[in-house]
Amino acid sequence: MTISVEDLAALAVEIQNGLSRSDRFNRMIGSIHHLLQCDATALLRYEAQHFRPLATAGLAPDVMGRRFKIEAHPRLEAIARAGDVVRFPADSNLPDPYDGLIPDRHDLHVHACVGLPLFSGQSLIGALTLDGMNASQFDDYSDEELRVVAGLVGSSLNNALLLEQLEQPGNAFTLSDRRQSESDSSEMIGESAPMQQLKKEIAVVAPTDLNVLIAGETGVGKELVAQALHRQSARAASPLIYLNCAALPETVAESELFGHVKGAFTGAVHDRTGKFEMADNGTLFLDEIGELPLTLQAKLLRVLQYGDLQRVGEDRHLKVDVRILAATNRDLRQAVADGSFRADLYHRLSVFPLQVPALRERGEDIILLAGYFCEKCRVKFGLQHIALSAAARSMLSGYGWPGNIRELEHAIYRATIVAQADARNGDILLMPQHFSLDNAAEVAEVTPLAETLTQQNLQDATRDFQRQYILRALQASNNNWAACARLLEMDAGNLHRLARRLELK
Repeated sequence: MTISVEDLAALAVEIQNGLSRSDRFNRMIGSIHHLLQCDATALLRYEAQHFRPLATAGLAPDVMGRRFKIEAHPRLEAIARAGDVVRFPADSNLPDPYDGLIPDRHDLHVHACVGLPLFSGQSLIGALTLDGMNASQFDDYSDEELRVVAGLVGSSLNNALLLEQLEQPGNAFTLSDRRQSESDSSEMIGESAPMQQLKKEIAVVAPTDLNVLIAGETGVGKELVAQALHRQSARAASPLIYLNCAALPETVAESELFGHVKGAFTGAVHDRTGKFEMADNGTLFLDEIGELPLTLQAKLLRVLQYGDLQRVGEDRHLKVDVRILAATNRDLRQAVADGSFRADLYHRLSVFPLQVPALRERGEDIILLAGYFCEKCRVKFGLQHIALSAAARSMLSGYGWPGNIRELEHAIYRATIVAQADARNGDILLMPQHFSLDNAAEVAEVTPLAETLTQQNLQDATRDFQRQYILRALQASNNNWAACARLLEMDAGNLHRLARRLELK
């Protein structure tokens, strides 16, 4: 089978249509997935020694949240270093990054794998990966045909990245500078409507010099918002200095903020530079600002008003140019009403307030973040693969996450450690029983049918119902499979086989 001229022309039209970037990439990958009869297809962007998925077809939804470090994935590294089509032999001993991540095929490893590096001039900007369960799946497609597909996809990706660069307000970095400067750990992962809105607000206020008050529950990622604000500002080349106000004893808080001179108090054996001086011409991030003592609030207000400060024990004033980003999980309006926070300081800090959404408000982002943390765990523990079963994804999506992203990260790490006891050859499949989340099963059980009716076909909906029903029966049976079979009036052997098909075992 070859790719016809008509098929390539249709693909070119699909790529150049007027949809938004994400929709265009999804439709493009869907077309390639169908055209080349793949079991799994992915478009990846290359940045800072990582491949980041932009669109996938045939892969588990958590793949979109994963960040593949090339030094940890030999196949992706081979694609990154190649200047042409890469065909991996079916018996290659290089682990495939998508093993275990094709739904309903967790026990099967990918057999056919083709990688197409994507370039802008001589610079690598991404990759297109084609995978199949049949070892000879792509043998009939010539390298020349695949190069044409790669050229079309690479051109579309390059145009999208150039537009993205132009749309960044006040950003003086070049595209290559941004790829090198943005670290994986500082990325804000999420495509939900609340996160899209937050990213837009960050893009608007970051290039200005306005003070920003970042509000949100504990564990939602307020520090990542501060890093994004600094990175997209005109002060990005200067330092971002962090200070946790809640961890400051009142006796040393003033010295931490403003510094001190030798002999200012007992124990001051040398001069000390305060955080404000360290952040001069840059940004100072004051985390948990609501915990700052009232006495220091007045001194902080003076620095914000006049731009000068005094070290402890020194008479002369120092001029500083610092942008303040503050964060809190408290209701500062209520704190002002209670008299525990100064109203004038609150208004100085909240010139442009940002509200970071709780994880329970972010819908599909839960699974993206779960995938992100799975990949981090895989690298940290030196495992071959970590995948989430469909039942585990359903449970994680239905849980309320009172501890937000931090709780999700810890839950994935704990589940991975528990699952290693059952693992074979470093392959981990996370099941609901590997997690210890309060009331998670009950929450997952009551997902309204209306929410999934338009998103699933009948077969998938039936499988989800069976998973949830068996989970509920298993919980009622104290996790005893024999008792669960009796409760469901099933043969125990049939229940075990069904549970394996549903990825519950």
